[in-house]
Amino acid sequence: MTKSLTLKKASGWATAALALTLLQGCASGPQANPADPLEPFNRSMYNFNEGLDRAVLKPVATAYQNVTPQLVRTGVGNFFENISDAWSFVNNVLQAKPVEAADTFFRFTINTLWGVGGIFDVASEMKIPKHKEDFGQTLGTWGLASGPYLVLPVLGSSSVRDSFGMVVDWQGNLVGQVDNVPTRNSLTVLRLVDTRASLLNAGNVLEQAALDKYSFNRDFYLQRRRSLLGNGEAEKRVEPEERYDLPEAEPASSAPAVPASGVR
Repeated sequence: MTKSLTLKKASGWATAALALTLLQGCASGPQANPADPLEPFNRSMYNFNEGLDRAVLKPVATAYQNVTPQLVRTGVGNFFENISDAWSFVNNVLQAKPVEAADTFFRFTINTLWGVGGIFDVASEMKIPKHKEDFGQTLGTWGLASGPYLVLPVLGSSSVRDSFGMVVDWQGNLVGQVDNVPTRNSLTVLRLVDTRASLLNAGNVLEQAALDKYSFNRDFYLQRRRSLLGNGEAEKRVEPEERYDLPEAEPASSAPAVPASGVR
């Protein structure tokens, strides 16, 4: 009984502490970005991710890139991209995109059968376009506003809507359906390392180009997510007072290509 009461008290204090942290994170003042009311909290989380990246992710990804032949890295990337096509198919169906759903279905089946489980991207050689979709985009297509910008631990840039979408994405991810825990964890780590390795050059460009990397990552993420929803067509169906004003996208030639994840 005493132990149960202690656990309840600890849970209550943890909830209160989280709420206080979020409240303290709300930015105000004339310089505050209306799409980023949690900027102080987000910046501290961004700094945590940067430290983790410098200490662990980037060194591991660099070693992986140095010791793994390009052909093998391409096969690994193709394998995980093929897995993602299965979930993209579901989201294309949910978004009522029959042409895109058909393309994605054929990409997955062709690469799985003829590309040795997706190691070889046969579908791209056949000029079948890729239509990558996630559940956050599906929610946006259904008219749900993105909500405030949010930086998640390890995962990086997101929003309230996209954070909820990530939970559903994980349930629909074929890697997450692997029953054997060590195999599932190994595949998850390999995917993270391979993704980080593919972004090493982009991260180096960002280091040289951006005076404020946090703002650059935030604006790039918000602009990219808006463009993925068809230049904001889904967002336009939301009442104006429920939306956040986002900065205008800059010409593609003026901004280096950087990942949307926020991990560098």
